[in-house]
Amino acid sequence: MTTPDNLFVSDHPLMIDKISQLRDETTSHSNFRVLLEDISQLLFYEASRNLATVPEEVTTPLETIAARRLKHDPLLVPILRAGLGMVNGIVKICKEARVGMIGMYRDERTLQPVDYYLSLPAEMGHQQVFLLDPMLATGGSAISAAETLKSKGVKRINMLAVLSAPEGIEALLNAHPEIQIYTAGLDRELNGKGYILPGLGDAGDRYFGT
Repeated sequence: MTTPDNLFVSDHPLMIDKISQLRDETTSHSNFRVLLEDISQLLFYEASRNLATVPEEVTTPLETIAARRLKHDPLLVPILRAGLGMVNGIVKICKEARVGMIGMYRDERTLQPVDYYLSLPAEMGHQQVFLLDPMLATGGSAISAAETLKSKGVKRINMLAVLSAPEGIEALLNAHPEIQIYTAGLDRELNGKGYILPGLGDAGDRYFGT
């Protein structure tokens, strides 16, 4: 597929190595957790480059200087349940982050998302939101989650996915062309059951060891 301007696919050697380990079916769930959290941190580092900052004076042990701090706390919105693993990684490097949650599961017959839980801040219009889901497969869950966020007044959404399928990227950008997508790996295709190939299996099952 032609790479859209608002799609970032990491080619960093550290990311490539970690993705290869994550795919391996012999990787234990404990190592899978560490790898997914590490990858999420690296993705967030790229996606957070445009966070707004404000000036602030800071006194070092030697003098007072003009510095800068984040203007707003970033808002992380994982798609439950697998998205929680990404949150666990990101908050280790961004303790200021707030966390909302969108719960949905994929109907195995229709492959369409089914909502079951929602917890978001009351005022979100000023927030830069980072929507988190390890797998951007059909794009159905991401599209639905983005619609929910927009209905709450959110104008800036970054989608972070560990692995993405061309079908999911195309569907999400057709529905929400302004969204920025950051992914650690762009895979070949979806199979008949909507799983990413070559993929890494079910990210939630492997992360939680179920």
